Amino acid sequence: MSPTFRAFKVRNFRLYAAGAIVSNVGTWMQRVAQDWLVLELTHSGAALGIVTGLQFLPALLLGPYAGVLADRFPKRQLLTMTQIAMGSVALLLGGLTVAGVVQPWHVYLLALVFGIGTAFDAPARQAFVVEMVGKDELANAVGLNSASFNAARLLGPGLAGVLINFIGTGPVIMINGITYVAVIVSLRMMRVSELHTPKPATREKGMIRDGMRYLWRRPDLMMVLVAVFFAGTFGLNFQMTSALMATEAFHKGAGEYGILGSILAIGSLSGALLAARRVRIRARLVIGAAIAFGIAEVISALMPSYLTFALVLPIVGLTSLTMLTSANATMQLSIEPTMRGRVMALYMTVLMGGTPIGGPFIGWIGEVLGARWSLIVGGGLTVLGAVGSVLYFSRRRGLAIRPRLLPRPHLEVLPQTELLGEKAVLEAAEAPNRTSRYAEPA
Repeated sequence: MSPTFRAFKVRNFRLYAAGAIVSNVGTWMQRVAQDWLVLELTHSGAALGIVTGLQFLPALLLGPYAGVLADRFPKRQLLTMTQIAMGSVALLLGGLTVAGVVQPWHVYLLALVFGIGTAFDAPARQAFVVEMVGKDELANAVGLNSASFNAARLLGPGLAGVLINFIGTGPVIMINGITYVAVIVSLRMMRVSELHTPKPATREKGMIRDGMRYLWRRPDLMMVLVAVFFAGTFGLNFQMTSALMATEAFHKGAGEYGILGSILAIGSLSGALLAARRVRIRARLVIGAAIAFGIAEVISALMPSYLTFALVLPIVGLTSLTMLTSANATMQLSIEPTMRGRVMALYMTVLMGGTPIGGPFIGWIGEVLGARWSLIVGGGLTVLGAVGSVLYFSRRRGLAIRPRLLPRPHLEVLPQTELLGEKAVLEAAEAPNRTSRYAEPA
């Protein structure tokens, strides 16, 4: 089997991946259909923002609690329950739309309920991957999961657009509700005896606080977390920044904007597949990819035409997915099994939690200074956040970082004690010269 797809040798993961690709396509279909429904009902861009905010809010507020549940209960059962909940919400929204009785407040309320399901689904789903494949194939499985999501991103929106024209918005949303059955069936068909299930965490007071304390005592993980926070808050605003560039910088329409999303997804899919080939993941890859992503985003802002901008986008997508997949694998491989749910919940909260701050800020930058500056500022802050994270948390770990040009440009990481030792050797070597220069002649 190709190294890119080696996690598929695990039967449970094959089942999971088959259900996930069906569900991911349905998810992207519903995103397009739901946005279209909101515009049909309200003709308001602000309403779209409200729906997005309501769907995102539970992940920010409930994520840590969801992580506790993921550590305390079997993740396979939790995922089955979340799939049933989210599928039911999609079927209800689709049914209201087909019946012609749907109102904006229905969409708002169901978006909030759907977000609650997503908040409890995310940490359990992230932590369940290692239980299916074990630590040896975790990096590959994380990459394949990202590849599945981005392949669905290429297929789902276009399929939704075609189906909306033929069968309407409501049936498309109901189709997504049905796709959750694929995940439920795959979960039920798994062989429980082949899962690497850790001992559940016992119920104790302060479990969320314990997860935060655990992270703070791990500067290697905090370094990754801070870099991901800056990227997620200021850099990963593709839908908004691409729309601003397409309409304001290049004066294009909705069709050209949609093409940019597909081009970006091609780069993201490539990054996910490349990540799947890696056997060993290091934190330095996360930092390097974050810096490369920020630089690529700044470069894209400087492109003079729509075509050159589109040509740079795959690099932006590739570097961003390399950062995200390597960060995910680094976090999971470096933590205790009984802490995995809580830590991954905090990771997802950090990744998405800055969006309500970063999104409006980057949007304001684009409105005041122009579309290009939204990318320049977002990419620049991503680079600064990654570099600052390395400098601060490396010092906490007792490490020193220095640039090296040969045999290739790279950053060399050394214990500070070793660096001080080298410095002492150099000073000792120079000592006779200094003495002979200033000493009085005999």
